[in-house]
Amino acid sequence: MAWHDGTVTAPLTPPHQPNPHDPWQSPPSGSHLAPAYGSPDDPDTATELRQAAVVLVLVALAGIALGLLWLWLAPRVPLVSDGSAVFLENSEGEEAIGADGTFVLLAAVFGVLSAAAVAWRLRRGGVLVVVGLALGGVLGSLLAWRVGIWLGPSSDVVARAREVGKGVVFDAPLELHAAVVALLVWPFVALAVHVLLTAAFGVREPEPAWAGEGWTSYYGQPGAEGAPGGGPGGPPVPPGPGGGSGAS
Repeated sequence: MAWHDGTVTAPLTPPHQPNPHDPWQSPPSGSHLAPAYGSPDDPDTATELRQAAVVLVLVALAGIALGLLWLWLAPRVPLVSDGSAVFLENSEGEEAIGADGTFVLLAAVFGVLSAAAVAWRLRRGGVLVVVGLALGGVLGSLLAWRVGIWLGPSSDVVARAREVGKGVVFDAPLELHAAVVALLVWPFVALAVHVLLTAAFGVREPEPAWAGEGWTSYYGQPGAEGAPGGGPGGPPVPPGPGGGSGAS
C-alpha cells in the first residue's frame, strides 16, 4: 500500500521497520530451525575409536578360550614308531581333518557370540566398531591357533617317538591344514551376524525435518487456512511488480 500525490510515491511502512506480514521475515521468537542430523546419543569419533579399541582387545582375548576349547575337543591323531620311522596308527582315520572341523565350528560359535555382544552393548556403534570386531576376530583366531599348538602335544615328533619307545602310540601335534580358511571364519561370521542384528534391532535414525515446528505453526501448512495465500485469515501474499498481488 502506498499514497500518491501525483508526483511522489512513498511506502506507508517506514524503511527501517519490516513489514509484519512479509512471509520472508524470520519466524517469531520461540520457534526454532530444523534439527540437525544425528542425535546427542551418537558417539563422536574419539568415543567410537575408544569403543573400537575395547572391542578389538576383548574379542582378541576371547581367542584364548577358543584355543583351550579346541585343544580339549579336537580329536587326536594317533602315531606309532617302529624304531626307525613314525607312522599313522590308523591310516584310514579321519582324525587328521577333525582338528580343522572342530576349529571352524568353534570359531563360528565365537563369531556369533562376539557379534551379538557388540550389537547388544553398542547399538549405536559405527564403522570403526565393526572394523574392531573384524580385526579382533582375526587376532582371536590367530591366538587360539597358537594356544592350541603351544599347550598341545609336542611338535617334535621324532623326539617324542624316541621318548615313548618303539610300538607305543602317542598323539600327533595339533595342526590346521586349511589355516587360512579356518582363521577367517570368526571375522566373517561376526560381520554377517552383526549386520543382521543391526538391521533387525538397530536404532533407527529419525527422518530429517526440513522446517521447524515454529515455522510451520507461524506460517501454516502450504494451501491450508492461515498460510500465505491459503485462505482467509492468513498473511497476505507480498505484492508483485506493479502493485499486483503477485499471483496469477
